[in-house]
Amino acid sequence: MRSRIPCSLLLFFVAGYLFATDAPAASRKFSPPVRTFRFTYKFIINDLPSGAKQVRVWAPVPQSDEHQTVRVLAVRAPIKGRMMREPEYGNRMVYFELTGSVPRNPEFMLEYEVTRREYTRGGYTQLVPKDQKPGLVPASMGRLIAPDNLIPTDGRIKSLALDVTASQAGTLAKAKAAYDYLFATMRYDKTGAGWGRGDAVWACDSKRGNCTDFHSVFIGMLRADGIPARFDIGFPLPENKDKGEIPGYHCWAEFYAHGIGWIPVDISEAWKAKEKQDYFFGSIDTNRIQFSSGRDITLSPKQDGPALNYFVYPYVEVDGKPYEKLDKQFSFEEVRRSQ
Repeated sequence: MRSRIPCSLLLFFVAGYLFATDAPAASRKFSPPVRTFRFTYKFIINDLPSGAKQVRVWAPVPQSDEHQTVRVLAVRAPIKGRMMREPEYGNRMVYFELTGSVPRNPEFMLEYEVTRREYTRGGYTQLVPKDQKPGLVPASMGRLIAPDNLIPTDGRIKSLALDVTASQAGTLAKAKAAYDYLFATMRYDKTGAGWGRGDAVWACDSKRGNCTDFHSVFIGMLRADGIPARFDIGFPLPENKDKGEIPGYHCWAEFYAHGIGWIPVDISEAWKAKEKQDYFFGSIDTNRIQFSSGRDITLSPKQDGPALNYFVYPYVEVDGKPYEKLDKQFSFEEVRRSQ
């Protein structure tokens, strides 16, 4: 069912947010500017068929960039792997191929030391003077204004983008309107079925979900406006702990503004900690590690199954078919440097 929000209400709502100052948030920090930790990524493939002839395994590998420095400490597996990189988004991965006498329950462990740095462009009011209206999108970013399988840029998502952002001029104002709309109208809710796939239309209509759902709608709305936007995924680090288990992934988004560059947002984390609403438009904290970027991922070497919706967990194929009997365990421990 298609439902539309009256434009008058949307304009009132957007105006209220856009004229609110975020000056206090610009100077307020919510985590240390740098965190260094060991991250352990373990998984076991369970109950492989006794007649299996080929088992192919891909595991994402985080990489160093301006926001994090990654060092591989150890890789333990029943066979030596190959480091690979897929060409579309540049994601790294380690690839294992087991043939012949395949262990019944092979175990894998990758351990990293990571230094994560705060990623900030400043607050909204700081960024606006630098903003330029969207121009021609560079050819290298064409993929980042195109739809994904679960993030369309037409239909329901295009209609929503027009309702929420059409009256705004400039990339920053459009992105802020979309961010504030989703912050106010969606809720972080992982009950029932449907959440977690990053299905932008489902999330738009149900107005709930997890980080994948929040940011899929945001990305779709911006791409529908011709603004490059991308999906980042990794794992969260508990804010007030120095070690422990990590139950699952976390994702966020970035959008591109001419004259500024890539700008990060984390709407779902802002929703869970309302005092961080202004901070998470233009900044993300150090309580995370990024493993990959993008949706509809084709691995390297290419998998036999369909493209992956996103790539943060290990992916396994047995004799050319996806295999999902995996136990996964992720943990971290803070590294204390002596002064």
